[in-house]
Amino acid sequence: MNCIILTAPCDSRLDMLVAEGCTVTRSQAAKWISAGACNVNGKMLTKAGEAIRAGTVIHVDIPEIVEAKVEKQDIPISILYQDEDLAVVDKPYGMVVHPANGNESGTLVNALLFAISDLSGVGGVKRPGIVHRLDKDTSGVMLVAKNDIAHLRLSEQLKNREMEKHYLAVVEGTMKELSGIIEKPIGRSEHDRKKMAVVSDGRPSRSDWTLLESLRGAALLDVHILTGRTHQIRVHMQSIGHPVAGDPIYGLKHGVNVPRLMLHAHTLSFTHPRTGERMQFEAPLPPEYLNALQKLRLEPDAPLRMNIG
Repeated sequence: MNCIILTAPCDSRLDMLVAEGCTVTRSQAAKWISAGACNVNGKMLTKAGEAIRAGTVIHVDIPEIVEAKVEKQDIPISILYQDEDLAVVDKPYGMVVHPANGNESGTLVNALLFAISDLSGVGGVKRPGIVHRLDKDTSGVMLVAKNDIAHLRLSEQLKNREMEKHYLAVVEGTMKELSGIIEKPIGRSEHDRKKMAVVSDGRPSRSDWTLLESLRGAALLDVHILTGRTHQIRVHMQSIGHPVAGDPIYGLKHGVNVPRLMLHAHTLSFTHPRTGERMQFEAPLPPEYLNALQKLRLEPDAPLRMNIG
């Protein structure tokens, strides 16, 4: 166990000081604090929100890094780009991002550990390198960090809404407007804790949508999410009466006939954590998504409008 001694530069919360001083995320700092890793004047502090005055000396006992006990698996995965700091991957439909009870293998993390040797451990041993996640049934572009500094800086961009994410969504019904903004708080459903819902005391959430093309009984949208809540697009679109087609949780029982959840993370823009360069990546539509979309189009032979963002 390593001990880092910090001196608070200003009045602040304990978790913010530890995160800044140890170059980790606030959530990681909070875990250390609750586990009893922080000491001030011989007193253990276990509350992340503890008020600390400027000049206070904080001793932080950082746990030893634990090797990920997750199996490396040779699972084909498309890497769109990589350098010494990060990788951009195209997650396939039906793949779980990180191992959990019931899904200990066959995940994106299993594939990443085989394909990339130098992933960061900020996200915990079972989700190394993962900066943000996609639902199992959502395909598309994802960002992975290769070192802890890159992970922290990319996570900060995500938190500060400096990362831009656009999804292609086929939704049920006819859109009456060409675009719209959905700002509704999202939290756990009061009726089913396994589902998310629009709830008054939920976390602030915003999704901006633009109609790309009207389809047979459906519509193709570009959805730009400004927050990253669990199932955000699926819950928001359901809340305005246009659930994502093929959604087994929030969708219609007798909606348009599609083979999968018609949600695809299409483009991702962010600032490179080392160079400061603004970068954008695009994940092409998977064949099963594109085939289903073509069958719903009113003019199948017309060029598909893809100039989103």
